[in-house]
Amino acid sequence: MSEYKKDKTEYELVHLLLEKKMTVATCESCTGGLISKRITNVPGASSVFGYGVCTYANEAKIKLLSVREQTLIKHGAVSEQTALEMAKGMISLSNADIAISTTGIAGPGGGSLEKPVGLVYTAYYTKDGKCGCKKLLLGDIDDPCRENIRYAASDEAMKFAIEYIRRL
Repeated sequence: MSEYKKDKTEYELVHLLLEKKMTVATCESCTGGLISKRITNVPGASSVFGYGVCTYANEAKIKLLSVREQTLIKHGAVSEQTALEMAKGMISLSNADIAISTTGIAGPGGGSLEKPVGLVYTAYYTKDGKCGCKKLLLGDIDDPCRENIRYAASDEAMKFAIEYIRRL
């Protein structure tokens, strides 16, 4: 088993949350629980992390996170609107201080000209109603295989949350 490196994004996120006395929850589609896994790799994460759901299917997004069916029909599962609704729904479900969501196309199939493989939306939503969403185009990373796209998406999602939390 390799030694845990303290310079990883998840380590930075957990320690920032501890410092700010905040909690985080995750709701993931294309990353399939990878953000939750990475957060819980960090000693002390149980003080800041209580909820993580993998809502891969649209039905799960609707049932667990209250994503509106109309949003999925109009914009699709891979959209800014869905990412924001996922994160907002996770705040309601978890009562965390901040929720992080991901939705995207990890490939190798499933992409189109409009929504290519590597397209990911990550969002955060806070208990006090602040939110943000970021569009990621990860199809151009060095080795854009499914595993690398998912890892890059999880990393970028945590970095996006870190950027917001640092401003508090």
